[in-house]
Amino acid sequence: MARARLAALALGIGLGLAGPAVQAQAADPGAARQAAAGQSAAFAAAQRDLSQFINHQLQRPGAAPDGFPLEVQDLRALKDARIGYGFPVYTIDPDQLMRGRGSMKSMARHAQQWRFVVLLGERPIGMATVEQHGGRYQTVAYGAAVLSRDLDALVAAHGNADRSNLRLLRIYQARSDLLEVETAGGTRFAPLYSARASLPLQRTDAFGRPTAALADEAELLPALRAAVKRNLDEHR
Repeated sequence: MARARLAALALGIGLGLAGPAVQAQAADPGAARQAAAGQSAAFAAAQRDLSQFINHQLQRPGAAPDGFPLEVQDLRALKDARIGYGFPVYTIDPDQLMRGRGSMKSMARHAQQWRFVVLLGERPIGMATVEQHGGRYQTVAYGAAVLSRDLDALVAAHGNADRSNLRLLRIYQARSDLLEVETAGGTRFAPLYSARASLPLQRTDAFGRPTAALADEAELLPALRAAVKRNLDEHR
């Protein structure tokens, strides 16, 4: 990877492997194999690119500059950073969301993007966003340190052993990220930092920290639709 690309990644601000991509398509063995292959390729790209990114940063060790996308004070700490678990990103078409034909789970489609938590020891310090371009998987941005901490806490609270009961759902037009959680009682959602900021939901404690409370679809849909309408109207 060229130095210019590494430098661009360093300015990019914006999830080992999880099972949701395979689980979501288990009824179609061919689709499941394809999803698993895509997940593996995305994970390998995240590992490769992080190694190259770290090697580039270690050529000029010292204090992390202002705006550095990963949460470290000293660039030398990056030598112990690694790619942790990750998720494919799913999204819902805004027109489908507004019409509400079907459940959020059934409307969600793969956004052709993966997000992986970057770990320093067991501490999340940011996220790597991987996309496929021209048949090649590559990291397009690092950042989202706040989201990585938030996601890590909610995954620990709601995930099963292999995190196969979770999906990452991003509603772009509502500027909201949600963790979709399969529970014994059905599908529920944990609003992540962006959703708590964009939607009128009470999902923090008295100190502003995220709680582990899950939201029902009936609670989320009106708030998501209002946010989508508001943000689309702003760009007309």
